[in-house]
Amino acid sequence: MSKGLYLLSFLILIGCGSEQKPELTFTEKGREVPAFNVDSAYHFVNEQVELGPRVPNSETHQKAIEYFEQKLTSYAGNNAVYIQRFEAEGYDETLKLGNMIAAFNLNSPDRIMLSAHWDSRPRADMDSTESENPILGADDGASGVGILLELARLFRDKPPPVGVDIVLFDGEDYGKSGDLGRYFLGSRYWSNNPPVPGYSPRFGILLDMVGGEGAQFPREQYSVNYAPNLVDEVWNIANEKGYGDLFLNEQGAAVSDDHVIVNEQAGIPIINIIHHYRKSNGVAEFPPYWHTQNDDMDIISKETLQAVGEVMAELIYNRL
Repeated sequence: MSKGLYLLSFLILIGCGSEQKPELTFTEKGREVPAFNVDSAYHFVNEQVELGPRVPNSETHQKAIEYFEQKLTSYAGNNAVYIQRFEAEGYDETLKLGNMIAAFNLNSPDRIMLSAHWDSRPRADMDSTESENPILGADDGASGVGILLELARLFRDKPPPVGVDIVLFDGEDYGKSGDLGRYFLGSRYWSNNPPVPGYSPRFGILLDMVGGEGAQFPREQYSVNYAPNLVDEVWNIANEKGYGDLFLNEQGAAVSDDHVIVNEQAGIPIINIIHHYRKSNGVAEFPPYWHTQNDDMDIISKETLQAVGEVMAELIYNRL
C-alpha cells in the first residue's frame, strides 16, 4: 500500500469512530509551549522564493511539490503525507495541480486543520510595467507556508495534544482580476473531493499574507461569521503576548479566500488571518506590494512571522 493510501485509510478509520466534535471553547491548560523558531520559518519562506514563481504547469511548480513533499515527510513521517493531484481548466490550458496534506498525531480523533496556499500568482496585474510576468509571492503564499512548515517541525519534536492536519492548497491565485471562478482551485477541489470522507475537524485556520513588514490583521468578516469564538481566542492570545498592534481588535473586510470555499462547501468552521485593511466603504484593501513584483524577500519581516507563529503555537499546545 502506498504511503498516501495508508494515510487516507488510517484517517478514515479514526474519523468513522470519532464522536461529535467539541464546541469551539478554549481554556488555558498549563502545558509547555515549544518555542517558535522565526529564523527557521524565515528560511522556509526564502527557500520557496529561491525556487522562483510557483506557477501552475511550470518546472518550478513541480520542484515546489517535490520540496514540500520532502519537508513534510521529514516531519510527519513516510505514511503521513499525501499529494492530492488533480486537473483544472485554466485560460487556454489544462492545469496540473496538487494539494499537499500532512497529518500529525494520527491516533487522535479530535483534529484541527491548518492551511495556506502554496502557489504564486502568474501575473503581476497590480504592476504598471511588468503586469504579465509571474511574481515570487514571498508574502502572498510563501509566508503562510513557511509558518506551517516551522509548526510541522515543532509537531515532530513535540507532538501536539490534538490531531493536526496541514493542508497546502494549490491554484489559489491563478485567476485574472475579477474572475473569482478561477481562483481557489485547490480548495474547491479539496472541498468537493474530500480525501477523507466525512472529515470534520474541530476548526480550521487559514494563513494568507502573514509575513509582511508592518502587517495588520483586523478581524476578517467571514471569519467572524464562521467561527467567532475562535477569532476571539486567537486575537486575545495575540493581545496577551503584546501583538495587539498587529492583530487589531477591529472589524476587517469580508475577504474572498480559500476559507470561504472550505466553510461553504465542506462545512468546516474556519478563519483567515490575512494582512488587509478595511476601507471606509467596507471593501478590502491590500498592502502596496500585493500582486506586484515587490512581493519578494525584501518585504518579509521576522517580527511579523514571529507574532503569527507564537500565537499559533500557544493556541495549539495550550488552549485546546
